[in-house]
Amino acid sequence: MARADIARGSVIEADDLARVQISTDPALDPLPGAALDTVVGKRAALDIAEGGLVTRSAVAATVVPADGASVVGVAVTPAQAPSEPFQVGDNVRVVVTPAAGEAAPAQTPAFSTAEIVGTRYSEETGQLVVDVQVAEGEAATLAARAATGNVAIVLDSRER
Repeated sequence: MARADIARGSVIEADDLARVQISTDPALDPLPGAALDTVVGKRAALDIAEGGLVTRSAVAATVVPADGASVVGVAVTPAQAPSEPFQVGDNVRVVVTPAAGEAAPAQTPAFSTAEIVGTRYSEETGQLVVDVQVAEGEAATLAARAATGNVAIVLDSRER
């Protein structure tokens, strides 16, 4: 459990944690006390309140967005993204597309390279919202492009 509040993104120190005994419940997914040493030095993936249990989903090896990076949400219709489901860590290009009624550009369209850090489906709009991590200096440009709705997402190779 957390001895004190642990802020999202902060490095978890040994003094931040305490081993406690709890009754097991299938609804809980706490880390076992033996895993304490594996958590130290990792980052809090979310805010952990004092006295809160530390779960697997509360701990990450890295923080998002990384230093020097930003996360931008890009909402697309099913026609603006591949049917292959996106996975966290996928490399993509967010390509600027012409507005309705405009001809396709003669040269390669502008695009931003990005890494997917999350996705969700919006029931309200029927769009897929894709959270992408980009270089901090590119975030404002990508956000402005995404706001127009004139973008498409291209999935690049998953081979590493």
